[in-house]
Amino acid sequence: MTAWIVLPVSLSAFSITGIWIVYAMAVMNHHVCPVENWSYNVTCIEELPRPGFPKTCCTIQDIPLISKCGSFPPESCLFSLIGNVGAFMVVMVCLLRYAQVIEHSHQCWINTSGLVSGCTNALGLVMVGNFQVDHAKSLHYVGAGLAFPAGLLFVCLQCVLTYRVAVTALDYWMAHFRVALALGAMVSLVLSGIFFIHESFVLQHAAAICEWVFTVDILVFYGTFTYEFGTVTNETMMAGLQQTLHLASGVMMGPGARAAGLGGATKGLKSPGGSSTSTHLNCTPESIAML
Repeated sequence: MTAWIVLPVSLSAFSITGIWIVYAMAVMNHHVCPVENWSYNVTCIEELPRPGFPKTCCTIQDIPLISKCGSFPPESCLFSLIGNVGAFMVVMVCLLRYAQVIEHSHQCWINTSGLVSGCTNALGLVMVGNFQVDHAKSLHYVGAGLAFPAGLLFVCLQCVLTYRVAVTALDYWMAHFRVALALGAMVSLVLSGIFFIHESFVLQHAAAICEWVFTVDILVFYGTFTYEFGTVTNETMMAGLQQTLHLASGVMMGPGARAAGLGGATKGLKSPGGSSTSTHLNCTPESIAML
């Protein structure tokens, strides 16, 4: 058990709690309408604000999209903070997961793609959090175009990696659970995009709900890495760095040296979610000779 187990849970708890606080602030400040409101008007007469009560007359500009909730101060300040801190924590989770997969098995293009997509997701979060949709719409939409597809790609690749490194029955159950989360994220993102392009108030509101479902789903997925991070040690990141050095030296010295380096770098597998030592040996000639 290591302190890194706190990182994924902190990412999920901090981000989910934070965006709902932003939503509550936006509703109380009359910047958006409540998510349970499905009645919208083309125009509204200016109404006197009632502290502590949501708006009673809503237009399409008041639909509670996540970005819309963080468009105006004071909630925009908290929204930017959540985007920046959350992006940093996402990068940390992605780097640790990348190194952990290398430590438990071997380097592969799926693992590298997962790292790239996760960091792209973090970059999109920074842009979304710091460029509000009502003040820098183009940059905000570029950030959303990076964050949402990259986040979906990341969870899909991690589902594949979870199956590839699974050893125990509990590992496979975690893989099944992540597949369910990934499917939910995919359906909600597709529906959100379909509903968002329509001008109907009802469909626009449905798009906002799907966006909230997608975001919470992805954050819960990040939280599931607590299961594996219980086995992370100080040597985990070193394993990732050593593997990268092996690959780099193999490229410079030729295919033969690269194969030798990779062969020497392989190690026994252990359950990603367990704390026990290696229980499965790689059946390489070197291992047989040592036995």
